[in-house]
Amino acid sequence: MGRIELRFLSHGDIQAIHKASLIILRDTGVKVHHGEALRLLREAGAAVHGDNKIARLPEQLVMDCVTQTGKQYVLHGRDPQRAARLGHGDSVWMSSPGQYTWIDSRSGRRRGATLGDVRDAVRLGDALDHIHIVGAMGQPEEIPETWRDVFLTGELVKGTTKPTRCWVRNGRTARAILEIYRTITGGEQALRDKPMAEAFLEPISPLQLPEHGLEIVKVFAQAGQPVSIGPMAMTSATAPGTLAGTLAQENAEILAGLVVTQLFARGTPVMYGGIPHIMDPRTSICSFGSPEQGLMAVAMVQMARFYGLPAYVNVGLTDAKTLDAQAGIEKASSMLLGVLAGADTFGHCGICGTDHGASLEWLYADNELAAYVRRIARGFETDAETLATEVVHRVGPCGNFLAEEHTVRHFRDELWLPGPAWTRQSWDGWETDGSTSMAQRASERVRTILAAHEVEPLDGRLAAEIDRIVQCAQREPD
Repeated sequence: MGRIELRFLSHGDIQAIHKASLIILRDTGVKVHHGEALRLLREAGAAVHGDNKIARLPEQLVMDCVTQTGKQYVLHGRDPQRAARLGHGDSVWMSSPGQYTWIDSRSGRRRGATLGDVRDAVRLGDALDHIHIVGAMGQPEEIPETWRDVFLTGELVKGTTKPTRCWVRNGRTARAILEIYRTITGGEQALRDKPMAEAFLEPISPLQLPEHGLEIVKVFAQAGQPVSIGPMAMTSATAPGTLAGTLAQENAEILAGLVVTQLFARGTPVMYGGIPHIMDPRTSICSFGSPEQGLMAVAMVQMARFYGLPAYVNVGLTDAKTLDAQAGIEKASSMLLGVLAGADTFGHCGICGTDHGASLEWLYADNELAAYVRRIARGFETDAETLATEVVHRVGPCGNFLAEEHTVRHFRDELWLPGPAWTRQSWDGWETDGSTSMAQRASERVRTILAAHEVEPLDGRLAAEIDRIVQCAQREPD
């Protein structure tokens, strides 16, 4: 089977970015806001200046840590059949771990997220075929921030049998979150054997590793859980005004995070999160839907592969505020680039605009986009059976192939059949059905799914133990 493999950087380009990143790490260094990480870096051979917390990393240290890093992992859910494999050649989609505002389905306006919104989002994520990791989608205002991530983890593991993800606040809440996952798996060793969550470290561009982020990495890595590292360097703002310069800095920030991760726990699997953006020069706002976003995503997949790491890229995103033509153009073009480049996972599903809010309709639309681009990436077979010369000869001129056994045998595999949110009707049929837009049909599908979908419940004893862990987190000082 012919498979499309999209590449942008030449071998020489990859080497040039790699060498530039090593020069940045060696000569400029990174500012590390974590005492233990600085100590470990110094002991490993980095030049650490305690007063300014800047560590300069020698090439040997960086490449040794790259070699030691785990290159594959699997995230498990309650259902063993619904695991997400990273670094295995699969394409994995995740609903957003949590936006700070919500796009109301009825009014289309932004508001604060509620607990009801989150529960609907988790149930919808559980139901959608192409959402492999379910995120909390929202940050419910009813729950204080000091223990919200622990609460949301409890809601996630009770509300879906798939792998789950929410944003982790700090090391204290990270420990409580891991205790929830240990409850589900059956203990510390069971969670090491079957990881259920990954830490996410977002270096602060340019060239800083944050204290809370590193503490979360430490807790997760030492518990045998993988780590995803994704700085959002922004061309012409928090990164140089050239795409190549942005990539070199972004790559340096990822490698710095990888080094610290390995010093905390050698062999920890790492996801290479190449998720740079550009600053729009007219508005000074970060853009999620620029053409440069897609270009850099392809290049970042190539850099991840150079180090042998699974790749996460921010594609399938848009600057649009409604499900319109702009959203379709930006989301589909960048998602297709990311998938054809071979990324393992992608920008979080269900996000409206530039992190402007979460939306159930956008989550449903992203699920449909995933199905569409997966069909393109799959390609098609060319052999004696599929070339079908005997069938063509049998049917001959002026015939048709509808009743042919060959057609019946193949059309389901060859042809992608869209779901009910799409239209392939005649004009008259479309008018009869109400002349609806895809956004309207997506909204109707969300209502239908939520009315019918039931999640396999968590065992009552486990649910009670999770509630106890959440209550303990609520009482602990931040």
